[in-house]
Amino acid sequence: MRIGEFEIREPVPELRNVRAIAMLRPWVDVGRVGTLVLNRLERFLGAQELGRLATPGKYFDYTRYRPRMRTVQGRRVFTTPNTIVHYAHGDEHDYLFLHIREPHAFGEDYCEAIVELLRHFGVSEYCRIGGMYDSVPHTRPVLITGSLTREQERRASGLVSTRGSTYQGPTSIVNMVHESLSQEDMPSVSLMAHLPQYVQLDEDHMGAARLMSVLCAMYDLPDSLADSSRGEQQYSEINRAVRNNSEVRTLIQQLETYYDRTYSPPLEAEEEEEPVSLSPGLEQFLYEVGGRLEEPSEDAVDDYDEDDYDDEDDVEEGRDDS
Repeated sequence: MRIGEFEIREPVPELRNVRAIAMLRPWVDVGRVGTLVLNRLERFLGAQELGRLATPGKYFDYTRYRPRMRTVQGRRVFTTPNTIVHYAHGDEHDYLFLHIREPHAFGEDYCEAIVELLRHFGVSEYCRIGGMYDSVPHTRPVLITGSLTREQERRASGLVSTRGSTYQGPTSIVNMVHESLSQEDMPSVSLMAHLPQYVQLDEDHMGAARLMSVLCAMYDLPDSLADSSRGEQQYSEINRAVRNNSEVRTLIQQLETYYDRTYSPPLEAEEEEEPVSLSPGLEQFLYEVGGRLEEPSEDAVDDYDEDDYDDEDDVEEGRDDS
C-alpha cells in the first residue's frame, strides 16, 4: 500500500492515540543519541516496521549516503539508505518511530511526505529528538533543551532547561515538518541533548540516558529505560584520560564555571557575585563552537557512515548479490 511517498506493509495496523517520535541524521544525531534512544524504545515496545520510502534515490545522494554490502547469516546483502518508520502499540497510546535522513533533493516534497504519513495515521503529537555538540563539560549533568507543551514541562520539571535557543544560521529543511504541523494545530515538540564538544564519542550513552529520562517523564514510561550505567562508565574513562593533562583540566574547570553560571538556577540578589571572566582561549573556543551548534560542516555530512539498522532490516531490504 502506498501513502504518498511511503510504501506501507500490509496488513496496515490500526493505530490509536498515536504519538510520533523522530530523529534526524546526520545533522542532529551526534553521539548517536537519537538513534540509541529510538532503538531502545522500539525494543521495549516490540516495534515492527511500518514502511519506508518507495524510491529513496529521489531524495538521497548515494555518493554521500553510501549503499552497503554486508554479509548477514552467510549471505551477501545489498542495502540502500532509506527513511524507515516503525510502529508499536502501548497501553493508552500507540507510537510511530521515524528514522529520518536529511534529504539532498526535493526537500519540500520529502517533508510533505512525512506530514502526509503522520496525518494519515492521525498522529496527535510529533516529537523530534537529537543531540548536538556544545560548550559543556562532561562533569555536569547532560544539558537537555527543547520546546514542550505546558503539561510536558510540568512532567519533566528539572530535567529540561527553560532557556530558549538563541541559534541563528543554517538549519535542516526537515524543520519544515514542524512548521507544517504547527499550521494544523498539531503539537510539535523537540528535545536536544547538548554533549561536550571536546569528547565526541561515537555513542554517547550518558547523553542517550539523559534524553531517555525526559521522554520517560513526558510519556509515563518506565524509569528503567533511562539506564545510565554505560554512560557513567564512559565518562569515568574520560576522567581518567584527562587526569594528567593540565591543559584539558583547566579547560574543563572553566567550562564548569560557565555551565554553572549559565544553566544553574539564578542566585538571590543579595548573594549574586561578580560575573565570571573567561580566559581568552576559552572565549575563542566557545565562539567557534557557537558558530556550529546545530549543524556540522558539509564535510561531516559527506563522511557520515551508514550504520544504523539491525541486520534483520538489512535482510528484509536487501537482495542476495552473490
